[in-house]
Amino acid sequence: MLLLGPDIALAQIDPEPRRLLQLGYNQPLEGRGPVAAYGFYYLNKPDFPRTNITLRLALAPIYLDTELGFKGALGEHTDLGLGVSGGGFADGYSEIRAGHFYQEESFTGHGGEVHASVYHLFNPAQRVPLHAVVRGGAHFTAYERDARTAPGFVLPDDRSSLNLRAGLRWGGREPLLTPALAMEISGWYESQFRVQHGAYGYAGDRFVEANSHLFWTRALLIYTAPESERSFSASLTAGGSLSADRFNAFRLGAVLPFSSEFPLQLPGYYFQEVTANRFVSASGSYTHPLDAAKQWSLTGFATMAAVHYVSGTRQPGDWHSGVGGALGYRSPNKVWQIIAGYAYGVDALRTDGRGAQSVGVLIQYDLDALQRSKAHIDPAWFMDKLRGLKRLFGN
Repeated sequence: MLLLGPDIALAQIDPEPRRLLQLGYNQPLEGRGPVAAYGFYYLNKPDFPRTNITLRLALAPIYLDTELGFKGALGEHTDLGLGVSGGGFADGYSEIRAGHFYQEESFTGHGGEVHASVYHLFNPAQRVPLHAVVRGGAHFTAYERDARTAPGFVLPDDRSSLNLRAGLRWGGREPLLTPALAMEISGWYESQFRVQHGAYGYAGDRFVEANSHLFWTRALLIYTAPESERSFSASLTAGGSLSADRFNAFRLGAVLPFSSEFPLQLPGYYFQEVTANRFVSASGSYTHPLDAAKQWSLTGFATMAAVHYVSGTRQPGDWHSGVGGALGYRSPNKVWQIIAGYAYGVDALRTDGRGAQSVGVLIQYDLDALQRSKAHIDPAWFMDKLRGLKRLFGN
């Protein structure tokens, strides 16, 4: 559970104090896939060490992601963030093609990054914020063989790169396992310029591009009825790229909500099983409480995706889908939350045909849950903006 570094950077400086412990694990029931797990402590501390500074920290035993945010550093509504991230195993790569995990073509990567971000708020008088973010950084990666990497497989060169991300985000989603309310429409551009690039693998059969460009957009909605606490979520994400390779392509698979800021989940699949340079993905879930105290709940979820594969990773069929169900428990004070689930990858390729199963568990320990529940968004205002949903959930 120490091998994956979390990536839950936000497109603005988070004003809420947070102390969270997040754990996630997926286990396939057929075949053998890469490690699909994370475990980290997340801290967001406004007014530290001064009133205009916010500390954000995600800490795993061998991984660190931190940023200091300076409120109003570049103007009344323009903030500055300075960050450092990286650690052991942070940049490892697992080769998966047609449902098979090729350990002899997989290897370990250790890396680190420094970056600076600018966050600008366009509509300070509005309740739903519209932020622009521009982030630039320098990244370094060093590769080494795993115990099972083939002797004849040539690793890519250790490399440094310059990265740029720019985007617009209207709304947003809190970094919680199951936020009660969320709405987001966002669009993003990201580029990578590699100082070291070129061929690697078996006789140079694969390539690290000198530069690449990614584009993606996401629409997200989460709503929880205030009385019944029935909840639903829906999201649509689409992306494309120019000159994407195995290291920066869109990778879909598994159900790990904090493995990335934009997790591309496919229930029942291995973690990052599908490697795509273009994709469209739609997902949804519905949660129904099972008891009067609303501590136990049952959730059903599904994801569908159409993809275009990166060269060298193609497999039969461009359509992928997965479904599943989960049993959830939340402690009376909302500090503990545990979700255990089963997922079936409908179109996942395995040795005996299509179809794959997995089980998983997600755990959140929220030390600030009680304080946060006293400052929630007014559901009546949210529903007034989405009048059509009243037919489904009532007032």
